[in-house]
Order: sequence, then C-alpha cells, then structure tokens
Amino acid sequence: MTGDLRGRVALLTGASGGIGKAIARRLADEGADLCLSYGQHADDAEEVAAYARDQGRRVTVLAAVLSDPEAPAALVAHAVHELGPVDLLVPNAGTADIKGWQKIDLASWNATIAVNLTAPWLLAQQVLPAMIERKYGRILFISSVAALTGGVVGAHYAASKAGLHGLMHHLAPRVAADGVTVNSLAPALVGETKMFPADLETGTPPIPIPVGRIGRPDEVADMAIAMLRNGYLTNKVVTLDGGILPRD
Repeated sequence: MTGDLRGRVALLTGASGGIGKAIARRLADEGADLCLSYGQHADDAEEVAAYARDQGRRVTVLAAVLSDPEAPAALVAHAVHELGPVDLLVPNAGTADIKGWQKIDLASWNATIAVNLTAPWLLAQQVLPAMIERKYGRILFISSVAALTGGVVGAHYAASKAGLHGLMHHLAPRVAADGVTVNSLAPALVGETKMFPADLETGTPPIPIPVGRIGRPDEVADMAIAMLRNGYLTNKVVTLDGGILPRD
C-alpha cells in the first residue's frame, strides 16, 4: 500500500533522452535502484547513471535495440540478474519519423510500431508475472497527446501511442487486484528532448500553448513519480501539455 519507492527496482528505457534522464534522476532521488537502457547517446545514459550512483543507488546501464523483438526479454533478464525483480517499469523509449500520411512507407510504419508499441507490450508481458506474484508493481507507459489528437509527427506515431492506451485499458483491470497499477502519461511539446530539442526559455512551439511556454523534462518527471507512487491510480491517461487539450 505504501507509495515509498525506496529499494524498488526500476527498469527505464530511453534513459539517454531529456525525459528519460529526468525520470531516472527523480527515481534515484526517491531511492529506487535503476536498470537504464538506451538506443544511442551512451554518454547521456552514463551521465544520469553516475548521478544515481552518487545518491547511493545500484545502477546498471546497457544498450538495447528495441525494434528487435528479442530485446525486451533480454533487457528484463539483465535487470533481474543485476538488481532483482522489476517493481517499476517505465517504457519511455520512442521513435518519431516525421512524415505526412502519404509518405509513410511500410518500413517506417513497422519501425515506429515496433519501438513505440510492441516493445512496451513485450516488456510488460515479461515483468507482470513476477509483479503479480509479489503483489506489487507499477507500469507507466510514456505516451503522447498525439494519441488523443493525431498530433503533428505522423499517423504511425499517433497510432503507436494510441495503442499504448488500448494496451493499458486491457491490462489494468486484470492486474489491479494483484497490487499492480498500469497507467499512461501523455506529454506534449516538452523542450530539451531528442524529439523537440527547443531551448526551454526561447523555444517557439508549433502551436499555441495556453500556459505560454513549452514544457520542461523535470515537470514530466514530477508527474511520472506521482503516478508511480500512487497505488490507487490505475487505468488512467494523464495528459501534461500546458492546457493544449481541454478535458471535462
């Protein structure tokens, strides 16, 4: 029942990106041990790993090509071997190939779905049995407002992120009684990321944002930690977009 994350084992993909690094730092601050994976930019992943170790956390870092369907199982096996069973799963890694719908070929479609949807599903499938057995687990998919609006990246990206919501809705009620929560965090227009590298102070968003600025990776991390700590929140999509998408 506790929201305390101290001593929990967290598996975070996409740890070299702006949002991934921010979530990793906050998990370390909360006392979680970390298995961090990255696709590129090893230096960025190692930088945040060093921060976590300085906080006294156990950390393991490895490269993972998440378009490979064998990679999720290998990644979970590595985390379990190095740190123990995974308590917190945050499949944050994503790919964004900006194309109009007319120009999306099958290779681009399949690559986007593989990383953004299939890999999170395979990761969840790997960690859920042990979570259920231990009566504790947190899965937090990192989605996008594009899942709800179609977005600006492309049909393949929007579909992959919307698929995470469907996956969440299927899994959450089936594992809730076992102490496992499954949620989705859907940010938009967050600066200092690989997808939207705009400067936080001077970045110009492609569409108006009611709060008058782009989002910060640390703000996404704040929300992620709140969702991971909360054992009563499940089967929910939480948007974090500066007020772009109005909700009742």
